[in-house]
Amino acid sequence: MEYTSGLAMNEENSAPPGDQRGAPRFTSLIRAAKLVCGQGEFVCVIRDVSATGVSVRTFHPLPTDKTVALELQNGESYELQLVRGEGCEASYKFDRPIVVERLIHEDWHYPKRQLRLNITLPLKVSALTGSAEAVTLNISQQGARIECDAVFAIDQRVTISCEQLPDIRCKVRWRKDSNYGLVFEDTFSLREFAIFAAQVQCPVLFQNDPS
Repeated sequence: MEYTSGLAMNEENSAPPGDQRGAPRFTSLIRAAKLVCGQGEFVCVIRDVSATGVSVRTFHPLPTDKTVALELQNGESYELQLVRGEGCEASYKFDRPIVVERLIHEDWHYPKRQLRLNITLPLKVSALTGSAEAVTLNISQQGARIECDAVFAIDQRVTISCEQLPDIRCKVRWRKDSNYGLVFEDTFSLREFAIFAAQVQCPVLFQNDPS
């Protein structure tokens, strides 16, 4: 599923003279990205962006690191500093002015793919041929890359399980040495994926969360 929809320049939100936030705001209705910091990698949605800053929304309490990086789905990264944050919404400033059009129109050097988080989770991979221990190298809404010493065939159906997730039925899409690409039969919504990832990486964020 594509998580980027229409983009439009919002002239009414242009900064008035003397407003140091500067530059007209560009509105991104839905643009999935991730915030990367010492606490982990967290799914966010870019709300609007200018040459000097960006506002985002998460699906859970914000990470508390003051300095983070915004990483797009194509791998491009922008260093940020927190300006203000409340609940699930935050505004950041870029460490240097950016070209807004470059961020909005993500330039892809490789085939477009889902947002992936570099999360390491111990797993058990089960199939009719047996089971084996494995570890995730990255994970997305639709699949995962794992490392496993057992041998599974391309298109073989397997089930992965761990403490943090319900059992997930998958199909082996590709194999290279001990690395496997798995496609989930039942995918996560963006919200489910974001909350799962945050709980796994930084459960302290949820300690005072009333929801």
